[in-house]
Amino acid sequence: MAETSGRKLVVEVCNAKNLMPKDGQGTASAYAIVDFDGQRRRTKTKSRDLNPQWDERHEFIVHDTESMASEILEINLYNDKKTGKRSTFLGKVKITGSTFVKSGSETLVYYPLEKRSVFSQIKGELGLKVYYIDEDPPAADAAAAEQKNDAAAPAEATEEKPQENAAKDEEKKEDKVEEEKKEDEKPAPKEETKAEETSNPPQAPPPPPPEVENPPIAQTEKPKQQQQKEKQGQIQKRSDLNVNDIELRSLSSDRSRSSYDLVDPMPFLYVRVSKAKLANPGSGSSVYAKLVIGTHSIKTRSETDKDWDQVFAFDKEGLNSTSLEVSVWSEEKKEDNQITEICLGTVSFDLQEVPKRVPPDSPLAPQWYTLESENSQGNDVMLAAWIGTQADEAFQEAWQSDSGGLIPETRSKVYLSPKLWYLRLTVIQTQDLQIGSGSEAKVRNPELYVKAQLGAQVFKTGRTSIGSSSSSSANPTWNEDLIFVAAEPFEPFLVVTVEDVSHSQTVGQAKIHVSSIERRTDDRTEPKSRWFNLVGDENRPYTGRIHVRVCLEGGYHVIDEAAHVTSDVRAAAKQLVKSPIGLLEVGIRGATNLLPVKTKDGTRGTTDAYVVAKYGPKWVRTRTILDRFNPRWNEQYTWDVYDPCTVLTIGVFDNGRYKHDEAAGRPNKDVRIGKIRIRLSTLDTNRVYMNCYSLTVLLPSGAKKMGEIEIAVRFSCSSWLSLMQAYANPILPRMHYVRPFGPAQQDILRHMAMRIVTTRLARSEPHLGQEVVQFMLDTDTHVWSMRRSKANWFRVVGCLSRLATLARWLDGIRTWVHPPTTVLVHVLLLAIVLCPNLVLPTVFMYAFLILVMRFRYRPRVPQNMDLRISYVDGVSLDELDEEFDGLPTTRSPEQVRIRYDRLRSLAGRAQILLGDVAAQGERLEALFNWRDPRATGIFVVFCLMASLVFYVVPFKGFVLGAGFYYLRHPRFRDDMPSVPANFFRRLPSFSDQIM
Repeated sequence: MAETSGRKLVVEVCNAKNLMPKDGQGTASAYAIVDFDGQRRRTKTKSRDLNPQWDERHEFIVHDTESMASEILEINLYNDKKTGKRSTFLGKVKITGSTFVKSGSETLVYYPLEKRSVFSQIKGELGLKVYYIDEDPPAADAAAAEQKNDAAAPAEATEEKPQENAAKDEEKKEDKVEEEKKEDEKPAPKEETKAEETSNPPQAPPPPPPEVENPPIAQTEKPKQQQQKEKQGQIQKRSDLNVNDIELRSLSSDRSRSSYDLVDPMPFLYVRVSKAKLANPGSGSSVYAKLVIGTHSIKTRSETDKDWDQVFAFDKEGLNSTSLEVSVWSEEKKEDNQITEICLGTVSFDLQEVPKRVPPDSPLAPQWYTLESENSQGNDVMLAAWIGTQADEAFQEAWQSDSGGLIPETRSKVYLSPKLWYLRLTVIQTQDLQIGSGSEAKVRNPELYVKAQLGAQVFKTGRTSIGSSSSSSANPTWNEDLIFVAAEPFEPFLVVTVEDVSHSQTVGQAKIHVSSIERRTDDRTEPKSRWFNLVGDENRPYTGRIHVRVCLEGGYHVIDEAAHVTSDVRAAAKQLVKSPIGLLEVGIRGATNLLPVKTKDGTRGTTDAYVVAKYGPKWVRTRTILDRFNPRWNEQYTWDVYDPCTVLTIGVFDNGRYKHDEAAGRPNKDVRIGKIRIRLSTLDTNRVYMNCYSLTVLLPSGAKKMGEIEIAVRFSCSSWLSLMQAYANPILPRMHYVRPFGPAQQDILRHMAMRIVTTRLARSEPHLGQEVVQFMLDTDTHVWSMRRSKANWFRVVGCLSRLATLARWLDGIRTWVHPPTTVLVHVLLLAIVLCPNLVLPTVFMYAFLILVMRFRYRPRVPQNMDLRISYVDGVSLDELDEEFDGLPTTRSPEQVRIRYDRLRSLAGRAQILLGDVAAQGERLEALFNWRDPRATGIFVVFCLMASLVFYVVPFKGFVLGAGFYYLRHPRFRDDMPSVPANFFRRLPSFSDQIM
């Protein structure tokens, strides 16, 4: 039962930092009140300390493990009025139960203190460790004691009320502003605590340790939980789901909270064949059942005990008969290995009489049916037949006619990416190293470096020489960070090796248990450094020791996909994950006009299509529809959304793995059919988008349209305010900004994470192929491509074209191409000079009107990948072939030489452009560093004259004169460049110093 779940929540109140002084003397005497599930605990009071240190542990009983994720842990800080002027509020912290971690994964997390009302003056942080412990269920006497305590809880609550009301009245008089804004807050003065301690003993099963001054204040049970317990009764509670319980909880609730309203119901004929009862059972003979509907025929497995319990699902649209025949057969193997089959009877059903079932109706109970037979009488079969949809509970376990039966590679599956962490290894120094003979080491000054290996990842520090300086003669020092990507479950060891470059040998190595490495969530706490002994070969059990600092960084999000298609931005540490802001529902309806990608029986083309959708760590794979060019899946999935500026990726593939290549002895690879991306920020909330998207795949022969896919998407959000707040928050967690990685290092770590995800998903059963994962993650975006380079170039040109359009418009005004427009600009210039305070309001009002007018032309359909922007039609076949060529190249030397010459010509033009851009900045810099003394002297005289002129001429007059001069009529202009342009172009740059 829920009352005997055997789970405890442990809250360690460690310390607080930078509290607000509230005692009138520039300090505060703080204590904390911890509330969870109707249970309350109080810490000691730390007198006159704005950075109090408690280090107290408090335990709470978790009455219902399944509802723990929806519970709220609340910690309130107060200033003790016994040591100050009054008991005032110092701040609070609220933590949702979904962020609680299991014992062993806890770490110190600093939570910013929240305000109680708008007018509260709160600052500081509270350091907590929150985790839960699963224990064995208590005995019956403990359950009886708990029931007795539950009966006493109302009396305790009754005694509490007068004291709480009195405390509230007292605090209202002392702090009127705060209490008007917060009516339901429960202040906890010290007198209230003492009174409750006297009248109410603690009810927690483990008694508090004797050194704790303040025992639990009260323990009550919420009425809603009592109702849940009465309703659930003897339902067995599920066990803990380890590290990915957030994703698994969303996964397990897909069927319950999804009503399949984004897809069409697909009628299936379900037949559950349970068992048979024979009048004359033969000894040693096996029995199977056979189902026949027109040309469809399927058999159950052969069992000797006549018990099958198998479900068969026939796609009703593919049936070519109106009757179902179920027959039972007996097969017996004789001495000469010949098998004789005997029909024991048949029962027929008219499909028009089969009942319909729609969840949440209960499953249809199987019934006994008499088998009709002339030779064998008195045999019965137990079965149930009904018409249902793909939402039926039996669909996942059933033999499916449209996906080839019970083939594991064609079933719908859900996969989870491994939980990734960054592992930071700081190599500090080594001591007592034993390197060869002493004389040899002194003469040669050996160079050392440290190599660390985690799985397939290997990183090295820089080299340092022993004896190069007096300080490093005995203890070489590095102080370098090595960053790895670690995936749960972790590799067993992190191997640290000291290598001698000059001797080409290993000095020694140390193994660090990854499971024992400390975890941290921010940079406020520095992990402790540790010494490890270095071990050589069998003859050298000790070769020195190494000083390192190692930790698992939970404050980062490990990026495992291309930056432009990011679907998850949460930190690795569960404690830092906030509640989801919305729900993404995707209905994968079907595809049309798919092209054949392989041949069947060597005679005709066919396609066995399935869909993979990826968002966050959750991957979904639909069932494979065999041999259809217009497959209909009609499967619906859901994801929790934590950030709206993320991307959903959907890919379509041809299944080549369910048929193994008998000649090669390995499965074939899945073929790409196409991919689409949908950015969630472009979707309106609570609106269903049901559209068809073109599936295009890029081949060495060019872009090829493979068909269309129909997708229904809905992004629902219950809180509009939380959605708006997401746009003001940083995209990535805090550690990415306070201790960022370099661009090159981040790129290396991203590709490591991609390889880890690819490897782990390839271990699943059935496999999610390497080619599928790489296509979904866009692992080849770093590879140079002529097509992508041209596409990015034209993107830049497209952005600059807006500026060019503005420049042409200004030049048209300046040259009086349209005189009325130029006259209006003169009037606008006068208005700006005479009324400068109206400039900004006019600009923003103009922008507002433009945006409002363009609202009618906003995109109505979520945008997919654009072939024109991708520039797939503007490149030659040789350039596409170059993009698909691997590293190293497999093309002929002559072809590679042609491509290299082409690349050199393009790079030459880019080189000239970079030089021209650099020259403009160098000319401006030369104006101030006297590289051209005469030019700088002219500029000095100009600055002096300009300063004197601007002292006399008002700024308005200068703007008006400069504007009229710029807009002067062409008859007053010269055809040659202006004096300032000539002067700037004559300034020197470093172009003449380039060899």
